[in-house]
Amino acid sequence: MELIIGSHVSFNKDKQMLLSVTEALGYKANTFMFYTGAPQNTKRVELDDNLTKEAIKLMSDNNIDINNVVVHAPYIINPANSKNRDFNISFLRQEISRVEKLGITKLVLHPGSHVGLGINVGIDNIVDVLKNSIDDSTSVDICLETMAGKGSEIGCTFEEIKSIIDKVGSSHIKVCLDTCHINDAGYDLSDFDKVLDNFDSIIGLDKLAVVHINDSKNTLGAHKDRHENIGLGYIGFDNLMNVIYHEKLKNVPKILETPYVGDDTKYPPYLFEIEMIRNKKFNDNLVTDIINYYKN
Repeated sequence: MELIIGSHVSFNKDKQMLLSVTEALGYKANTFMFYTGAPQNTKRVELDDNLTKEAIKLMSDNNIDINNVVVHAPYIINPANSKNRDFNISFLRQEISRVEKLGITKLVLHPGSHVGLGINVGIDNIVDVLKNSIDDSTSVDICLETMAGKGSEIGCTFEEIKSIIDKVGSSHIKVCLDTCHINDAGYDLSDFDKVLDNFDSIIGLDKLAVVHINDSKNTLGAHKDRHENIGLGYIGFDNLMNVIYHEKLKNVPKILETPYVGDDTKYPPYLFEIEMIRNKKFNDNLVTDIINYYKN
């Protein structure tokens, strides 16, 4: 089976998901992830059904399976903090409805930060928001993202994610595994078989719906969450390749969220990183090649 690989791409009010598909094809990707609006605010454009139909046709024409496409929920939703409970529920419901309208089945969500309430209270708050945001009629799976453990983040251990899944008790709660985040949380990707076995024994591989592929600017267990380009960080190219090409993950979409490079960090790395991943060979001139490509 062909590798399912893509990246974070754009979405705007004029072309919406059609822009996302076009950008992904420009990176020679066969999947992608996007936000349906700015992740930091509540401003959302009305979805245009005609643009959505065009985007779905373009995907179909280029062998992109919409079931592998991912939407990321905005950061402004913090389910772990009960202070904004009603907002968290109503806005997450709105996002789920938008994802359904686009025909997408995967919505990645950060579990959030408990901001001093404590892990147990934070987990209960997340469970409350999720229980009041989804029902069995939805076609969307909420993919809880594994976190780095920065500040009071919840979800930096597999046990915390498992606790949320069990308490919600819905088949629509899945997991998004982020390589930078789990490295920063203390999971050693140089022995990925051990990490994956640990995940399977605690959560279950059947719950793993998305993998975010990112190198890390930080050492193992740093709890900082700073993404790095593929092969340029502390995880390293070979370890990331073991994740990307792991036999047990062959049906799981892999999404790059690595930093833009160059002056004012304005050049997307994804065309070159995806090429490098497909060739299974690290490009020693990665950053220079990206900059030269976009400048010329």
